[in-house]
Amino acid sequence: LYAGVGSLSNIGDQGMEAEEGRAAIWRLDLETEQAGIFASGLRNAVGMAWEPSTGTLWTVVNERDGLGDETPPDYLTSVREGGFYGWPYCYWGQTVDDRVPQDPALVARAITPDYALGGHTASLGLCWMPAGTLPGFPDGMVIGQHGSWNRSTLSGYRVIFVPFAGGKPSGPPRDILSGFLSDDEKTAYGRPVGVAIGADGKSLLVADDVGDIIWRVTAA
Repeated sequence: LYAGVGSLSNIGDQGMEAEEGRAAIWRLDLETEQAGIFASGLRNAVGMAWEPSTGTLWTVVNERDGLGDETPPDYLTSVREGGFYGWPYCYWGQTVDDRVPQDPALVARAITPDYALGGHTASLGLCWMPAGTLPGFPDGMVIGQHGSWNRSTLSGYRVIFVPFAGGKPSGPPRDILSGFLSDDEKTAYGRPVGVAIGADGKSLLVADDVGDIIWRVTAA
């Protein structure tokens, strides 16, 4: 069993002792009841999904605040066992956050994520969608973007699809569901979160925690 555990604060504001065991993905062996950190430095790893051709774990991560509208981006990334992804010392690889007391040895280990999703999109839900589930969509990942609150122009508020080839993202994102945000950005009609493939294998289910509804997306 794999579980994402978010950070307590934005950038270790209460010291790293308070963040012990956080900003990480944990792995629990249900037979032996042994648990440990699988990967760390992930500020808020929420949705997780397996890419079936390689058996690799992928996650979407919400990055830190306070550096502007687009810096750093939230991201989709493969997760390496024992990997360190930067938080709180650096972001998007080894870009140092000078607001944080540094640990150069950890910065030198920081892995650059695979795929940027834009700043503060609050990308939360994640699932693998095989080719043929929806017409015109190849293999890829579906992401529920809950939407920003702390940037000058709002972003997210949609469900996107990231195509994959050879076990990696292979192109720009495509909208599956959008139109949840009014033109003047004053009203959110919905905020997508969880995503899952329907039991029929021909539909996508989306949990919307503002509309208080589950959407079902199928062929026209």
